Amino acid sequence: MPAPSLTTGPQNLLTDVHGLQVGHAQDANLLSGVSVVTADAPFTAAVHVMGGAPGSRETDLLAPDKLVSKIDALVLSGGSAFGLHAASGVCDIMARQKRGYEIAGQHVPIVPAAILFDLANGGDKNWTENPYYQLGVDAYTQAGTKFQLGSVGAGMGALAGTHKGGIGSASLQINLGNGRCTTLGALAAVNSFGSPFIPGTDKFWAAPFEIDGEFGGRGNAISDPLAMPVTKKGITASDSRAHTTIAVIATDLPLTKSQARRLAITAHDGFARAIVPSHCLMDGDLIFAVATARQDIALTPEIEMLLGHFGATTMARAIARAVYHAAD
Repeated sequence: MPAPSLTTGPQNLLTDVHGLQVGHAQDANLLSGVSVVTADAPFTAAVHVMGGAPGSRETDLLAPDKLVSKIDALVLSGGSAFGLHAASGVCDIMARQKRGYEIAGQHVPIVPAAILFDLANGGDKNWTENPYYQLGVDAYTQAGTKFQLGSVGAGMGALAGTHKGGIGSASLQINLGNGRCTTLGALAAVNSFGSPFIPGTDKFWAAPFEIDGEFGGRGNAISDPLAMPVTKKGITASDSRAHTTIAVIATDLPLTKSQARRLAITAHDGFARAIVPSHCLMDGDLIFAVATARQDIALTPEIEMLLGHFGATTMARAIARAVYHAAD
């Protein structure tokens, strides 16, 4: 296969993958929020976890050997375990819209979720009723093809090393030749233990993959391979799970669940290229992979390899964009 030509999608967002929608909801006093990924039709999804401290809901059913073939939405949330309640809000509103798996006269939406830890970020956490249910409802209601980056949604109160974290997104259109074109998209909520910056500089680790100055065009820097990246300070045993980057990688190709899982696995390379260190014991790093099957292109081994490589670089770009826009 000849080298493919590459460009970002029209919006440089996850929603450049046709059919997908993203919504955010956040509470400035709580300093936390929720992001929802949904679509105009059920979609194939898989997951891969590489962090040591994940928090999730309904991820087992995404395994290739499990019965469920398609899902209805994904939830990324702050709030640690409390944030998983956001998926209940999304599930309930979708059921009222008669979306989801129909059985025994009921509609059962399939809504896997993952959370990051932002309980120690200074926001007001002295609530008496879990706020994430309503945040999930609000984020789902706001879902569309255009959405903000930075300190919004699940990234509202996030930190990336010692810098503000947030929500980032990026896309890539791949011209495969012979009139064939596919789109990849990534969305990341960055709340990492590791740093997105090369030590002693304002240069992003992800700089080699930047397109058209999308995260400031700061260029590359030579790093000392033995230099210690600036990570979160004052970590103790009691807050050793106080991190996590959670993300979505998406394609418009018709992947099986096994192929989607492979895409999720390779997209984790984007974490390692953009955050140092990544996949730590105290991170819950997790990636959902999504396939909307809007392009009728047979997935050859060559195309699958391209998806893996460019999925990782697109993910690295989304992570850098999260931090870049959170700092604005």
